[in-house]
Amino acid sequence: MRIEIVVFDGVDEMDVMGPFEVWSHAAKRTDLELALVGADGPQDVTGMNGLQFRAPGGLGTPDALFVPGGGWMNRAEHGSWAEARSGRLAERIAEVAPGLRWIGSVCTGSMLLAEAGLLKGRPATTNRSAWDELATHGVDVKQNRVVDDGDVLTSGGITAGIDLALYVVERQYGVQTADGIAATMEYTRDRDVLITQAV
Repeated sequence: MRIEIVVFDGVDEMDVMGPFEVWSHAAKRTDLELALVGADGPQDVTGMNGLQFRAPGGLGTPDALFVPGGGWMNRAEHGSWAEARSGRLAERIAEVAPGLRWIGSVCTGSMLLAEAGLLKGRPATTNRSAWDELATHGVDVKQNRVVDDGDVLTSGGITAGIDLALYVVERQYGVQTADGIAATMEYTRDRDVLITQAV
C-alpha cells in the first residue's frame, strides 16, 4: 500500500511529521510505501513554524492520500487557508480521490477535503476550533479524535494525526503491529475512534 502525504508552504509540521514517523516505522515492518509529495511536483516547503524540508516528488497515483493542515484559523498567508483560496490543491485532491482506497486528514486538512467536495453529508472531524466552520460545508461534524467513514478518515487537531496513522496501521496490518510501533515511539495511543462504516 502506498500512502502519499501532500505538503505545502505553511503546513503544520506536526501534522506531517507525526504520521510520517508512524508510517515510516510501518514501512520497515510491512509492504507500506510512503512519500512526501507536492500537489504539482517536487516542492521545497517551509512549515508554519519555520521548518524547511523537501517533498521529492509530485502527487501520483497512490493507494491512499493524507492531507495535513495548518494556518487555517489565523487565515495565514501560507497554509491550508491559502491553499483553499487558490483552489489548486483542492482541485488536485478531487482529481485523485476516485482512485484511492482511502483519503485522510489531520487538523484543518479536513477543510481542504471539504473544499474538494469530499465531505458533504458525511461524518468527519477537524481541529476543534474549526468544527463550526466545517459544519457550514454540510459535514456531520463529530467530536471524536479519529473518524473512520470507510474511505474517508479524519482526525482532530495536530497530534491527532499520530492516532489516525496508528489506526490506519491497525486497520491494514493489525493491532499488534500498530501497538508495537506506538511502543517503539513511546507513545500512548488515544483510541477515541468513531467507526461509521465497515471497511
